[in-house]
Amino acid sequence: MPDRVLVTREIPDAGLRPLESFDVTVLHERPPERDELLDAARGISAILATATEKIDAEVMDATGEGLRIIANMAVGYDNVDIEAALDRGVVVTNTPGVLDETTADVAFMLLLAASRRLGEGERLLRAGLWEWWGPKQLMGQDVWGKKLGVVGFGRIGQSVARRARGFGMDILYHNRSRKPEAEAEFDARRMDLDELLEAADFISIHTPLTDETQHLIGTPELEKMKPEAVLVNTSRGPVVDEAALADALENGQIFAAGLDVYEDEPAVYPKLLELENVVLAPHIGSASVETREKMAALAAENIVAVLSGEEPKTPVNG
Repeated sequence: MPDRVLVTREIPDAGLRPLESFDVTVLHERPPERDELLDAARGISAILATATEKIDAEVMDATGEGLRIIANMAVGYDNVDIEAALDRGVVVTNTPGVLDETTADVAFMLLLAASRRLGEGERLLRAGLWEWWGPKQLMGQDVWGKKLGVVGFGRIGQSVARRARGFGMDILYHNRSRKPEAEAEFDARRMDLDELLEAADFISIHTPLTDETQHLIGTPELEKMKPEAVLVNTSRGPVVDEAALADALENGQIFAAGLDVYEDEPAVYPKLLELENVVLAPHIGSASVETREKMAALAAENIVAVLSGEEPKTPVNG
């Protein structure tokens, strides 16, 4: 009997083709309900999950004793209980590298759109309310030659810095460890978070979600930022306190924000939906055809490797 593989959401065919020799169950496009996920997990040897599914000890135990790998189709893996997987001898993998440039594109897109009030302008135009051009109409913030602060200077953060250098921006970064090679490439300066918040004109967040980064950006941090500053988050929603951000935007404490991720997806903090000075995207950081195909394929290749007795390509534990 072939090993059974559960794919928790509909994914590109590039992720299904490598699994053709297995008994594959694919759930639907929407996120599965909890009971549905637990029921589908019974007797499964491998789970190909996305960031929307909580794969914890309960799900692992529901599979029986045959679960060998959880392949997360994402870079982040805060939705998987890594400790529970280690305790059960289950390999966890992710999909690093293949989505760096695509996510960096979206981060810089949000930076530009928020700084130049693109969302506000488009809404005005589509509503038929744009009656004339005016010298003071929709004035935003220049990007060229400004200071970009990157919080989390890994692959994606550095990809954003590479784009920023094309705009003549100075690069500041905050990271747990120093990045000498990246400093040399981007002429970047490492700073404490408070220093960076005070100095940067634009701040782009690229940290993983951990206990330490939960609400890394809240009221005290927003108060340190310049009134002309723009905040962009394409990492994980809970890294930013949405209520504090909404207050800061409403009060003019910072100029604008661009968000692709939210604390309680798909819900968005209601006040953010009412504000003109925030650009909101529905978690599209990796959403290009090429990148989603690569993510799905890499997740599947990790499953094939583990079920074939080989080492996975991109393990995050063990």
